[in-house]
Amino acid sequence: MKGLIVPPGQGKRLLTKAQDVTFKVTGADGGFASTFEVIVPPGFNVGAHFHEHSTEFFYVLEGELDVFAFEPVERTEDDWRDWKSPDGEQILRAGAGSCMLVPPNTPHAFTNATDTPVRMLFQASPPPDHERYFEEICEIFSAGTTVDSGAVQKLRDRYDVHQITPLRFEPPTAK
Repeated sequence: MKGLIVPPGQGKRLLTKAQDVTFKVTGADGGFASTFEVIVPPGFNVGAHFHEHSTEFFYVLEGELDVFAFEPVERTEDDWRDWKSPDGEQILRAGAGSCMLVPPNTPHAFTNATDTPVRMLFQASPPPDHERYFEEICEIFSAGTTVDSGAVQKLRDRYDVHQITPLRFEPPTAK
């Protein structure tokens, strides 16, 4: 038997203006989950969404993300950052060492509302759906000057991503 060791800076890397994802452990490696190191740029907002079949785990390594993982009292279609749970939970500013576990069918999101990149560990189970999702969305993001929203929706439908509020990438402007 043999395990897997992935040194720092190693792994398959996907890079666009809005994403920097390095595959650390994949379904092909026999992992119970796909594991990624993700750099979240300032101004990136994944948008509220849920998955019917996936469980996700996020661990902030460096920086701060605004996060939530609950069913809100009311789902609004434009922005999730004011949502509250029936128990009064609100979004949380998650710093280094914070983690978020998201079971299936749980609305969740994260955004980098700071002016510095955030580095996080992200796991999705079962593999390999998130691996394929990242590969294909990077192709869409890199295909031209505008993003084909129809292609993004087909991709989401194929990989169990039920978007509630829009994904946004609005980098801070230089002062």
